[in-house]
Amino acid sequence: MIAAIVRTSLRGLRRDRGAMLLSFILPVAFFSIFAVIFGQSHSSTAKVSVAVVDEDQSPASQRLAEGLKAEPSLNAFTRPEDKKDEAPKPDYTAQTAESGVKSGEFPAALIIPKGFGAHPISFEPHTDDEPKIQILHDSSDPIAAQVIAGMLQKVVMTSMGDVMANQSVDYLSRAAGGLTGEQRKRIDSDLAQYREYLKQKDAAGTTAAKPAQEQTLVAMQIRDVVGEHKNASMISFYAAGIGVMFLLFTASAAGGSLLDESDSGALDRVLSSRVSMGTLLAGKMTYCTVLAFLQLCVMFLWGWAVFHLDLWQHIAGFLVMGISTAFAVANFGMILASVSKTRAQQGGVSTLLILTMSAIGGSMFPRFLMPPTMQKAGLFTINGWAIDGFTKVFWYDEPLIHLWQQVSVLLGAGIVLFVIARFFARRWESQ
Repeated sequence: MIAAIVRTSLRGLRRDRGAMLLSFILPVAFFSIFAVIFGQSHSSTAKVSVAVVDEDQSPASQRLAEGLKAEPSLNAFTRPEDKKDEAPKPDYTAQTAESGVKSGEFPAALIIPKGFGAHPISFEPHTDDEPKIQILHDSSDPIAAQVIAGMLQKVVMTSMGDVMANQSVDYLSRAAGGLTGEQRKRIDSDLAQYREYLKQKDAAGTTAAKPAQEQTLVAMQIRDVVGEHKNASMISFYAAGIGVMFLLFTASAAGGSLLDESDSGALDRVLSSRVSMGTLLAGKMTYCTVLAFLQLCVMFLWGWAVFHLDLWQHIAGFLVMGISTAFAVANFGMILASVSKTRAQQGGVSTLLILTMSAIGGSMFPRFLMPPTMQKAGLFTINGWAIDGFTKVFWYDEPLIHLWQQVSVLLGAGIVLFVIARFFARRWESQ
C-alpha cells in the first residue's frame, strides 16, 4: 500500500513541471550562482580598479606607480583606455580622477602627492605635515579602499626595497651616533648590489620577497568622495534591489489572472465581446504597471519616513526610473502568463526565473562584489538595469539625461516582452 502511494505521488510529481522545477532545478541554479560568486574566493579575487595619479613625477613615485600597475590584485591605470579611432587621452589628474570616482567610472583613485619622492617611506610615526598619498573612495563599495591600502604597502615593499634599505641605514646611523667612512662605503656597495639584484628580478618578471612583518611605510589618507554626506547610506540601493525583486513576483501574480480567467471561462466571454486579445493584454499590462509603480512608491516612501532616504531631492529621477522599471516588470508578468499552460506551471517557472534574476542582477548581493563574469551576466536581467538606474539617481546624484541607457533598456525590454507575449496569447483566440 505504501509503495503504491509512493508510485502515485511520483507520477504526480513527474506531471507537475512547476513542482519539479522547485524541487530540483531551483536549488541547483542557486547553488551554481553562489558557488560562482563565493566559491572562487580561495583561489582568485576580482581585481579592484583604481586610477593612479602621479603628481610628484619623481623616480620613487614612478616606480610606485609602475608597481601598482604590475600588481595582479589591482587593475591600476594612469589614463582612460584608448578607444578605436580616437586620439589617446591624457593622464588622469587629481580633478579628473575624483570626477571619475564620483561618476561611478571606477570605485577608487590613488593620488601620489608632490614631495613624495623626497621622503617616500618612513619607519617612524607619520606627521601631519608630510605628503600623504590620497585614496579617493566611493563608499558604496566598502572593499575597494581597504584592498588598495593593503596592496599599496605590499607594492612599496616589493618595488622599493632599496629605498627601504637606505632609510634603514639612516635610522641606524642616527641611533649609533654616526657611521665611519669604511662602514658607509661597505653599505653603499651592498646597496648597489641589491639594486642590481632588483633590476634582474624585474627583468625576469618576478618580485623581491615580501618581508615577514608588515608596517605602514607610507603616509596615506582615505577620503570618501561619494556618499560622504548622505543621510541614508545605501538605503536606496536596498530599496531598489528588494523592491524590484518583489515587483517581479507581483507582476507574475497579476499576469497570472489571465490563466485563472481562461480556466473559469471568463476569458472566452471577454474575447467574444468587442475586446480584442491585444486590447485585453494591453489593459492587463497597464494595470500591472500601475500596481508595480505604486508598490515602488510605498517602498521608497517607507524608506524616506523611517530610514531618512533623500526621496524628495531625487523625485524626478525616482519617477523616471520607477515608471520604466514598472513597465518592464509588468510585461515580464505578461509573457509568463502567455507562455504558461497552467497556473501551477506559471508559478514554478516564475519562481525559478525571478529568484535567479534577483541573485544575478544584484537584488540579493551587490554586483560590484561579484566576479566580472557575473557582473556582465547581471546586465541580462531587469534587476541589474533597474538597480543601476536607482543608484545613479540616489547615490551619484546624476541628472536625468544620464539615465538614458537604463531607461532605454528597460522600456525596450518591456516592448519586446509585450510583443512576444502577444504572439503566444494567440492560442486563446483560436480556442
